[in-house]
Amino acid sequence: MAFSSPSSSSSPPSTHKWHVFLSFRGDTRNNFTAHLYPALCQRGIKTYRDDKDLEGGEPISPTLLKAIEESMSSIIILSPDYASSTWCLEELTKILECKKTKQQFVLPVFYHVDPSEVRKQEGSFGKALAKHQERFNKDPKVQRWKEALQEVGSLAGKHLEDGYFFNYYIN
Repeated sequence: MAFSSPSSSSSPPSTHKWHVFLSFRGDTRNNFTAHLYPALCQRGIKTYRDDKDLEGGEPISPTLLKAIEESMSSIIILSPDYASSTWCLEELTKILECKKTKQQFVLPVFYHVDPSEVRKQEGSFGKALAKHQERFNKDPKVQRWKEALQEVGSLAGKHLEDGYFFNYYIN
């Protein structure tokens, strides 16, 4: 699946403020995401990235959840540290909810992780979820996060390893 530039207008349809919402962990902020974001923007794809589009003084969670709802699609960059962030896991559950309720397109990018590791919650994903389970004890959100990871790990996406450049998919 390749992304193409939107039609001649650079604005998303009136019901959407963004073409793409980027969900990522800080471990990709200065490498992969730093290349993907401008590549999308240069093609006229209006892209929400938290550090670029959050305004100072705004609460993070409600702002991010609203941006997800206002997006046509989401790209989820599943890196080794993704599941260690409760913010990322909350974003993921919201993205998958919008996929169901608003028919948003979701593209998972498995960045230095195998999709089966995400789906089966093994490796760094299993370790992170075990820590969350210990921290939050019987809170049902941990089960929601596990289900969300299983679902996103089962979606068709892009599996990127060292030396593989994403630009091929957005041309």
